[in-house]
Amino acid sequence: MKFLAATILSALMAFLLGLWLPWWSIAIAGFLIALLVHQRAGKAFLSGFLGIFLLWGIIAWWIDIKNEGILSHRIAGVLPLGGNSFLLIFVTALIGALVGGLGALSGSYLRSSPPTRK
Repeated sequence: MKFLAATILSALMAFLLGLWLPWWSIAIAGFLIALLVHQRAGKAFLSGFLGIFLLWGIIAWWIDIKNEGILSHRIAGVLPLGGNSFLLIFVTALIGALVGGLGALSGSYLRSSPPTRK
């Protein structure tokens, strides 16, 4: 249940932060959710990864649908993707997912780190 909640919260917070902050705010979203929802490091990474993957994949797909695939086809032609719009959407979601997952992993490690003594 924590995994599903962390995944949904990561996507929701990343979407809200993305309205006002730069693209890398998805790492902040994953980090904060991993601090709030305690999970093991692997599950925290996976929940951040999956939440951002779905969010960025859906947003990229929505933008592709709205402009009838013209922009994504041209960008995929410039990149070594052979003009494949679907592959461009997948790569976009994958890059976002890695950033979000690593942010969540960092938050999980910070939460589980022992306090330092002086």
